[in-house]
Amino acid sequence: MISSFKYYSQLLKLRLSLTVVISATAGYLIGVQDFILQELVLLILGGFFVTGSANGFNQVLEKEYDAVMERTHLRPLPQKKLKTLNAILFSFIIGVIGLYCLSLIKPHGSFYGYLSKSSAFGLLSLMIYVLSYTPLKRMSTASIFIGAIPGAIPVMLGWVAATDAFGLAVGILFAIQFLWQFPHFISISWIRDDEYKKAGFKMMYGGTKGTYAVYICLFCSILMTIVSVLPFFLDLKILNLSLLASLIIFSLGIWFANNCYVLLKQLDNHSARKLMISSLAYLPLMQIVYVLDKWVSMWFF
Repeated sequence: MISSFKYYSQLLKLRLSLTVVISATAGYLIGVQDFILQELVLLILGGFFVTGSANGFNQVLEKEYDAVMERTHLRPLPQKKLKTLNAILFSFIIGVIGLYCLSLIKPHGSFYGYLSKSSAFGLLSLMIYVLSYTPLKRMSTASIFIGAIPGAIPVMLGWVAATDAFGLAVGILFAIQFLWQFPHFISISWIRDDEYKKAGFKMMYGGTKGTYAVYICLFCSILMTIVSVLPFFLDLKILNLSLLASLIIFSLGIWFANNCYVLLKQLDNHSARKLMISSLAYLPLMQIVYVLDKWVSMWFF
């Protein structure tokens, strides 16, 4: 029983699913005006299960390729700890549960009377990840661009759950997380280049570890830094930044971009690893600053 739980938790990639939940929660807390605990709980459960479903289907489709990679060969499907049919059924069931949870968030704003906006974004993210990003990884580096879309949807999902609305504000939050993923993906691909090539994945811009991929990192990190402080200069009403928060976020962006620049100069695995670690730190830190700035201004000003 315990071992089965372990294998199913590996199937849904627990840490990745929790990371997505954190981004969705941040989006909710940044956008919300009237906090409703039930909505946040449904968002957390729905986001977790939908992400777990996408990860499960991803592992089903890539089980033979996971078997030849050092990082993934111990996953339950390559090790035959789970039957493929059971993995498919599990992924399908938790996907349905997740979409149902999301459909309960502001159902009055539903599309065609069935999907709430939150569940529609959850379904879109799931479909792009499984049906487009996963197969494209073996065909073209375009998969990185495609994969960045569902990767950036969680913060938008949280915002829509809170506001039931779209606009420039949520577009900025989406753009930050979308641009962030290029340095993040490329740093991982740099470190795992040999493994990815062994499995037949095309995850490195330019085909080899070189300046072309790193220039993309640097460009995206600089643009991301600029976009991240736009709310300070724009009168968006629902999304604003104080001067202090803007300076902190801008400094985080410069630090992140500098790590891209170091990789451009060094072109080695050590610098790529530092960039990967900084990418993992940047996103939650930036989101925490956004959330704290929003709630401090609500409480004290």
